[in-house]
Amino acid sequence: MKHLLSIGDLTRADVERLLETARSLDGPEPLPVLRGKLVLNVFYESSTRTSSSFELAAKRLSASTLTIKSSGSSADKGESLKDTVLTLAAYEPDVIVIRHPQIGAPAFVARHTAAHVVNAGDGKHQHPTQALLDLYAMRKALGGLEGLHVAIVGDVLHSRVARSLVQALGLVSAHTTLIAPPALLPRGIEALGCETTTELDAIGAADVVYVLRMQRERMLAGASYVPSLREYTARWGITPERLRPGQKVMHPGPLNRGVEIDARVADGPDSLVLEQVRAGLVVRMAVLHDLVAAGAAAARLGAVA
Repeated sequence: MKHLLSIGDLTRADVERLLETARSLDGPEPLPVLRGKLVLNVFYESSTRTSSSFELAAKRLSASTLTIKSSGSSADKGESLKDTVLTLAAYEPDVIVIRHPQIGAPAFVARHTAAHVVNAGDGKHQHPTQALLDLYAMRKALGGLEGLHVAIVGDVLHSRVARSLVQALGLVSAHTTLIAPPALLPRGIEALGCETTTELDAIGAADVVYVLRMQRERMLAGASYVPSLREYTARWGITPERLRPGQKVMHPGPLNRGVEIDARVADGPDSLVLEQVRAGLVVRMAVLHDLVAAGAAAARLGAVA
């Protein structure tokens, strides 16, 4: 791979290779595979899990890292994304990891730098490494992915996680049902290869219930998507009573306990929330390895041939 901008850019073979690489890197010891390389993490939106795991992933692979947040940077003074990228490119980074509220920002960055670019989330468009770590956590917990049924519940309309995960599950022959209030189900999303419903009872057939939060920061000012958060919780919130024994529950975070997910579910024995966090580190290690180390090895082999 040159970049990782979207799950739509990957094949099933790419996904399987990345998951297997992640499995092979799953250990406590630092590895020297990216020694001498520079990874820049550029975050124009708030982040805990994604930002910290990318930084730790680069350090675990012995790369140098620099994390830049828009708050306190020249972006506060009106500097354009293009000028920020050109400035950072002058440092000759090997990888730029970027999160940005604008759809297409990572692709724009890729056009203005020679570095590998990883999309860490662009608006409500894509979040490919989240989808990959979710697949890794599911496979580890359930033993396989093919034929799996995943119900994604919540604010699908504003969720880049949902879009990426539907595509990723389709690549590995898993089945997805999207469940949300009518105003939070995007028109035409079935084209990605999923089913949709507004009835929460549909979670009964799923192996995994994947819960999304209400992304109020992306909602139009003054728009009414649900009557109230209280009514949303009463009708679509995930509680122990609405789950059957053995159903795995996932959430990309941050969790709004007592809104979309009951604390007893989030902390229960079938919750994979912390497994997702752990998977984030090794999967992002695998992505960095695939982009830089594996890519360099392939280039050397091509030159010899």
